[in-house]
Amino acid sequence: MRDVRGYEEKDPATMAQLASGYPRFLVHPFSRQLIAHYTATVPALAGRTLWLTSSSRMADNLATLLAAKTKGAKLFSSDGLSGVSHPVSPELYALAKTYLQNIGGFISSREAEDHLLRLKLIPARFAEKTFPGDAGAEVRRVLRTALPDTTDDDLLLAPSGMNAIHAAFRASASLQAERGRTVWLQLGWLYLDTIAILKRFTSTPADYVYVRDPLDQDAIARIFAKHGARIAGVVAELPTNPLIQTPDLAAISHLCRQHGAHLILDPSVASVFALKILHHADSIASSLTKYTASEGDLTAGLVAINPAGRDADELRRRAAAEVEPPYFRELARLAAEIGETEAVLAKIQANTARVVAYLENHPKVRDVYWALHPASRENYQRIARTPEATGGMISFTLRAPMEPFYDRLRLPKGPSFGMKTTLICSFMYLAHYDLVTTPAGIAELAASRIDPDILRLCCGVEPVEEIIGAIAEALA
Repeated sequence: MRDVRGYEEKDPATMAQLASGYPRFLVHPFSRQLIAHYTATVPALAGRTLWLTSSSRMADNLATLLAAKTKGAKLFSSDGLSGVSHPVSPELYALAKTYLQNIGGFISSREAEDHLLRLKLIPARFAEKTFPGDAGAEVRRVLRTALPDTTDDDLLLAPSGMNAIHAAFRASASLQAERGRTVWLQLGWLYLDTIAILKRFTSTPADYVYVRDPLDQDAIARIFAKHGARIAGVVAELPTNPLIQTPDLAAISHLCRQHGAHLILDPSVASVFALKILHHADSIASSLTKYTASEGDLTAGLVAINPAGRDADELRRRAAAEVEPPYFRELARLAAEIGETEAVLAKIQANTARVVAYLENHPKVRDVYWALHPASRENYQRIARTPEATGGMISFTLRAPMEPFYDRLRLPKGPSFGMKTTLICSFMYLAHYDLVTTPAGIAELAASRIDPDILRLCCGVEPVEEIIGAIAEALA
């Protein structure tokens, strides 16, 4: 936990040890090396901060954002690369980094690697297995096994889950705004960058509505009854993160269709391979970083348009215009991994059920949340592909302070999930450090019934006895 705090507070002693990290939060070493090359060799970049982006369009958007704060932001283009430079400034740095983090706009690490190789700054590419044919076609072919009523045109691939969510949201929001609909409902506590997108891109602060309890169907119905003509749509995770709650999807879908609102669903916590939900939604926006990229070595995302939705053609067109192009080598790597998804999920889910049973029966564990938690088990089971299809996420709290347990626990620790490797984190400290360290923040979490010390565990494919053994050792 000392290192978690050190990372969040940018303690030099901690940051010096971080060679890399989750690639929307820490700029990848290849990208940093490439940026250092250009700032050292291009005179116009001397003494400036440079960001390399996923496309020229992303660079244009970033430059427009920075122009509101400085006249010194300049577009950068060289050797097929796009980016933005600006004067050195902590404020501008934070603004640019947060924007690119929120919507997944950084250059791909594999694209940066290829440029380093071209410039002879590295001797060779990292050796890895890739798909030899049309990688995009292969990824879509496998995805259609989970989304069988779709065509290739309905499946839009993105460089990250957040870019997929951004594209799906902007597509719906722009269409609905033309109809005078600007209010968006957030069902339950969502992932931090999804919340950031909703707050950043809704028309006014009043158009962002946080529904604290996604299981309170009566409250949701009352909101629609009062404001239905102004509601543009609903964004929901299935299940939510980190409380792993599943709202009554059929009822929410009915309300949305009855009132002309769009429904955007994010099944990243459990995976599109675990759930049958597209027919309820207008679009799905999901991370493919989780479960489908189970080696944990790339980011990717998906926007899936419900072809039977009333606005399907227009949403397909608008989302395609918003989504960033995945780099071809990222797709080639994803295509080499995605075929394992169902087998990996089966093992993860078998382990998850065993770990949940252990935690629920341990006297030092207070609360355990997972897809089959009694509070929303029936809602989840109605959309699960099979009784075993739970995903791999477990959140739990302890009856004693969390920190000694976390420090003793000999499991890999980090902020992602859905990998072959078991991973645990003190989620609220990593995602919402500002909330867990202030009285107002703690009050906000309490109002949402979230313990600041909640731990988020996602099982991997290791022998389950090893996972349970590590937890038992730390609880002893």
